[in-house]
Amino acid sequence: MIDTLSDADRIAAIEALNRVLEVELAGVVRYTHYSLMVYGYNRIPIVSWLKDNAKDGLDHALRVGEMITLLGGHPSLKIGTLLETHRHDIDEILRESLEHERLALQGYHDLLKITQGKSVLLEEFAREMIVEEEMHFDEVNKMLRRPGDLAPFHE
Repeated sequence: MIDTLSDADRIAAIEALNRVLEVELAGVVRYTHYSLMVYGYNRIPIVSWLKDNAKDGLDHALRVGEMITLLGGHPSLKIGTLLETHRHDIDEILRESLEHERLALQGYHDLLKITQGKSVLLEEFAREMIVEEEMHFDEVNKMLRRPGDLAPFHE
């Protein structure tokens, strides 16, 4: 199982996992903050969606932390970058959310590169999380499209 990882790969995997953990925890804070700052006619469904994303981020963070400790590592207490833009328009919130999802997705891809062909457990974990993050990314991307636009949103 994990014994197939060299010490260097194990350390690299722990470092990659800690970077993802920090991004996921930042997402919990970010989505919670956003849920408090939404006003207007569509507040209730959007706040519910944002709170669900905060819960998903916490779930992801806990799963990542379990992988870190499984490898004998120490989960980071840091939280990823939190930039308060003071822009709380739904469009701006979604654009910032899209960037957050992109960062999380990149972190899991980095983990996959480190573990591919070296640890089935970590490789499958990375793939599963990539699928989940791709779905989150796509959901935000669809929310940013204008009604009737079929092409993915691009800034």
